Amino acid sequence: MNTKYRSIIFDCDGTLIDTLEDIAAAMNQALETHGFPALRTEEYRNKVGWGIAKTAALALPEGARTDENAQKVGSCAAKLMEEQPAEKSLSKVYPGVRELLTELKARRIKIAVLSNKADATLHRVMHDFFSPLVFDAVCGLRPGVAPKPDPAAAWEMLADMGKNPHETVFVGDSEIDMETALNSGCFPLGVTWGFRSRATLQEAGAARIIDKPDELWELLGRR
Repeated sequence: MNTKYRSIIFDCDGTLIDTLEDIAAAMNQALETHGFPALRTEEYRNKVGWGIAKTAALALPEGARTDENAQKVGSCAAKLMEEQPAEKSLSKVYPGVRELLTELKARRIKIAVLSNKADATLHRVMHDFFSPLVFDAVCGLRPGVAPKPDPAAAWEMLADMGKNPHETVFVGDSEIDMETALNSGCFPLGVTWGFRSRATLQEAGAARIIDKPDELWELLGRR
């Protein structure tokens, strides 16, 4: 395969897995537990991606968006998501993603996942939905490490894999992912099957946008 790209970093939510219903269910339960109204699932489409604390803040009624409320609702939702058994999950891997990952692995391209989902929760989700041998690195939100779009975690992952940003494609469905790609020096590839619109991805600096997972091969030079 003739390509300069030898490693790929994927976002998780909205890119590999459709997790919107699970996020909405946990967040709504947390909101109602603390006396706030629930939202429709679709209302979360533009409220996720920055991490659970900001999602909680955006889900709260405008007059209640204090740091204290966001913290207690976000912590409650995070605990619910971390404890949720796999058999009760509403999430699902997007069509074509498993096949893409299998072929990338077979072609010895390094593949990683970088998410603003809590690190422990992200590892559980990856374990529940994929073989533990698929990814070369998995990194979620950890204490002391800035969330996306800060590039530090991406650089750390690449260093661990022995790769550099200029040979890496960053694949995601949101403006946060495109900003992370640009900040880290990776190629920003947007996907339209996730939570944000094509226009949002374009405005955020996506160098290319694909509509199906196997279209990634056009960038990698297989087709």
